[in-house]
Amino acid sequence: MIELKDVHYQIPSDNETLDIIKSCNLSVQPEEIVAIVGRSGSGKSTLLSLMAGLETPTQGEIHLLGENITHYSEDQRAILRAQQVGFIFQNFQLMPSMSALENILMPLELFQVENAQQKAWHALQRVGLENRAKHRPAELSGGEQQRVAIARAFVTEPKILFADEPTGNLDEQTAQQIQQLLFDLNRSQKTTLVVVTHDNGFAKLCQKTYRLTDGHLEMHTYA
Repeated sequence: MIELKDVHYQIPSDNETLDIIKSCNLSVQPEEIVAIVGRSGSGKSTLLSLMAGLETPTQGEIHLLGENITHYSEDQRAILRAQQVGFIFQNFQLMPSMSALENILMPLELFQVENAQQKAWHALQRVGLENRAKHRPAELSGGEQQRVAIARAFVTEPKILFADEPTGNLDEQTAQQIQQLLFDLNRSQKTTLVVVTHDNGFAKLCQKTYRLTDGHLEMHTYA
């Protein structure tokens, strides 16, 4: 589903270049649940963006869903992502003027999916928020907003889901509920899940964990 081959990522900094990602290699299989951990500022989110084709590597190859996207244009990468890749973010990224149901409907209507209303309603039910359908994000708790974001991510039935610190803004109890919801939906929809997290407890629940240190990605095991 995802393969990185000797991937490097550099950015200019004053009169030199700054190495963010160095010679990363990674292979993620279908339906696998993978966590990427590391200290703040280590480049975890950048690595996720590279995997998803939101950024392009300075060197190396990135394969997504069987396609070598390394030299794809932004439009080509966007088309590949459109209905096969989902995203969940730490800050939810819901549309503030839309209700919970409308936020979930948005990607379905964008791609003119049949029975969009019914599918959005079912997704809202699956995250236990059918009684909050008409509420806007400001009227929802952080945990409820993340549930809406998860429903929006899963409603298009993506093959791969990228989650960037999905529990980072939540209290411990709510975070655990969101983790379980992610795993349950991932299992039922047979999605490949890649999670960036600073929560070692969350990472331990994933099938594989990789640690990013000084730009290098290595398999990590917990004692």
